[in-house]
Amino acid sequence: MFSKSVLALALVAAAVPALSAPSGRGPAASPAPVRPAAAPTAPAQPAAPVYSLSVLRDMARAGHPSLAAAQALVEAGSAQVTAAAAYPNPEVEFLAGRTQARVPGVTGGGAQTLNVQQRIDNPWQREARIAAAGYGLEARRAERSGFENDLLARLDQRFFDVLRRIAESRAAREDLQLAEQIRAKVAVRVSTGEAPRYELIKADTELLNAQKSAESAELRVAQSRAALRALVGPALPADFQLEGSLSGTPAVPGFEQLRAEVLARNPELLRNQAEVRRAERQLALERLRRQPDVAVKMAQDRDHELRDTRMGVVVTVPIWDRRQGPVAEAGALLERSRSELAAQELVLIQALEGAYRQYEIARNQVTALETGILREAEAALKVAEAAYRFGERGILDYLDAQRVFRAARNELIAARHELQLAVIDIERLRATHLKESGQ
Repeated sequence: MFSKSVLALALVAAAVPALSAPSGRGPAASPAPVRPAAAPTAPAQPAAPVYSLSVLRDMARAGHPSLAAAQALVEAGSAQVTAAAAYPNPEVEFLAGRTQARVPGVTGGGAQTLNVQQRIDNPWQREARIAAAGYGLEARRAERSGFENDLLARLDQRFFDVLRRIAESRAAREDLQLAEQIRAKVAVRVSTGEAPRYELIKADTELLNAQKSAESAELRVAQSRAALRALVGPALPADFQLEGSLSGTPAVPGFEQLRAEVLARNPELLRNQAEVRRAERQLALERLRRQPDVAVKMAQDRDHELRDTRMGVVVTVPIWDRRQGPVAEAGALLERSRSELAAQELVLIQALEGAYRQYEIARNQVTALETGILREAEAALKVAEAAYRFGERGILDYLDAQRVFRAARNELIAARHELQLAVIDIERLRATHLKESGQ
């Protein structure tokens, strides 16, 4: 093998022209450099706009249709409050006709009757009715906040999913470049007889796998970018760039503090609490409606000879209808609202505990990969590369060390992504984005 290497080097040296030792004394005059023709400069392409996560959140708040639909429900709840505060309208009745004399001495002619009736709004019923509508409005506002909170959480997940796919694509391109370099080196060693043919076959296989991984990573990047753009809306251009990193993770407080914040700020829980209070006021209203309704009535009759004016009170006596059905229905709905509130509290606490445990697991994985596993894999790769360069190890050992390093690096990218998802889930439960927007 050594004689083959010497022979190959001799052939390469003989093929190189002697440029450094020209004939004659003195240094050879260097030829004037040939300046290439100036190529036409292409117009500069505008740089793709860069968007941060906060900017994307503002864009989603401004143009997402689900938030517009939720805002319409809030406006409908406000209209219900206005309707509950309205006073009853008066009832006016006017009759006109003629009177005919049937006995002597009575004069016939035109006759008119005017009745005006105004129902008096019970102040206790009015207060309960307005309170029930007000708590209904609070429930619609909390529902709208819940829509926004879920939307921003899904937006954050799509944002960090794009960052993950970009990191994976960048790593895949680096692996492809390294595979191309290895293949070129192996081809030289095989051509000179320093390495067997199967090493070139193995290098070609690794190069094909690296090309396939790079193409798949690029497709996943395009897919994740499309999902993010569909969530934000058409205001986000197709050629956007993102400003952010997977490595940065916000601080998360302790579990007890998170539990208190979730119970105090979660929009789903606030909606259930408002529904309970609305059901309580509705039950009180149905019970108050058992009381008699009072109305003031004025009547006036006019004919050819007389004008008769009367005033009085109209009272609806609740004898046959004691509103047993509406009261029982309102009581059942109240019990249902209370049960849903208790169930929602249980679901939220369980979800918070699961998200917090997932956060701790992902954080430990990231710490272990960053401080130990990835460094050791990188050190082992350098040792294997040096051993392969000096002929102490074969190509299989070098490729195995590369696979271990790539697996640790990709696992770190996935662990950082899982850590971001756990933090997003915690922020969704504690409604951090709503706190930042001042709601």
